[in-house]
Amino acid sequence: MDVDVRAINEKIERESAFVDLLTNEMNKVIVGQKTMIERLLIGLLGNGHILLEGVPGLAKTLAINTLSKAVQGSFSRVQFTPDLLPADVVGTMIYNMKDNDFSIKKGPIFANFVLADEINRAPAKVQSALLEAMQERQITIGDETFKLDEPFLVMATQNPVEQEGTYPLPEAQVDRFMLKTVIDYPKLQDEQLIMRQSLNNSFGKVNPVISLEQIIKARETVNEVYMDEKIEKYILDIIFATRYPENYNLEKLKPLISFGSSPRGSIALAKAAKCYAFIKRRGYVIPEDVRAMTKDVLRHRIGITYEAEAENMTSLDIINAIINEVQVP
Repeated sequence: MDVDVRAINEKIERESAFVDLLTNEMNKVIVGQKTMIERLLIGLLGNGHILLEGVPGLAKTLAINTLSKAVQGSFSRVQFTPDLLPADVVGTMIYNMKDNDFSIKKGPIFANFVLADEINRAPAKVQSALLEAMQERQITIGDETFKLDEPFLVMATQNPVEQEGTYPLPEAQVDRFMLKTVIDYPKLQDEQLIMRQSLNNSFGKVNPVISLEQIIKARETVNEVYMDEKIEKYILDIIFATRYPENYNLEKLKPLISFGSSPRGSIALAKAAKCYAFIKRRGYVIPEDVRAMTKDVLRHRIGITYEAEAENMTSLDIINAIINEVQVP
């Protein structure tokens, strides 16, 4: 199969022009969280969902709200609490006495951008209701099934500090998130700017710079980004090294990993690498794109054993060891 990489490259360069516009628009309000903005765009273009971990006050809510304004999408926020019910998220049937009939009241999940704030605070029933929506992109209320609007992006947040009164997400649920991004405090200069803008209330006004239709079209273009067979093999080597480290000169990792990444991991890594190339306005994937996305794609897909915990090893240390060992094409 002959692929005209140059033609693809020119097309992608043209079609990805909006990425800079969108980033600049978000930077008016979000200061210094470059990685978070980038990951949000990758989730949006890759048709995936994002799990964000960070202490409160790092502009997680603000980021997704700003993105929804910049792309003219609808936004809703659900604050997860231990007494939340599935109906509070997806909606419910309401009896209407006047018509002597039931009508359907849709829940906050019916939006383009849904912020599931502190997802680990809600009980399993609510988490699973949200996950049906994420996976199937549809909601069943009573005996009716509704398709969710496209694009549909769930950004769930977790506070890593408090563990009291929380319900940790089971591995099978965490696996449904395309990316898990851990965000850190802003740098000193950035925080000075945040402080000033907050006190003067001088945040820029976010203007819509792209439509939802353009986002959906851009998603199709992302699929055209060229990925060489060598890159595919590189992605699979990274994934297989999480399952069978002994085949990659990484015997020492064997007792530290309780389970490796599922095939969802290889699909997500390939997709994220394509999105990353698109954001960098390139029509083909290079090993750097794969490496840039590996941590966020695999961080929540590798189980670590008690032995690893005893040695203070995290899944991130394991990923770093794999990236350093697996041969780059």
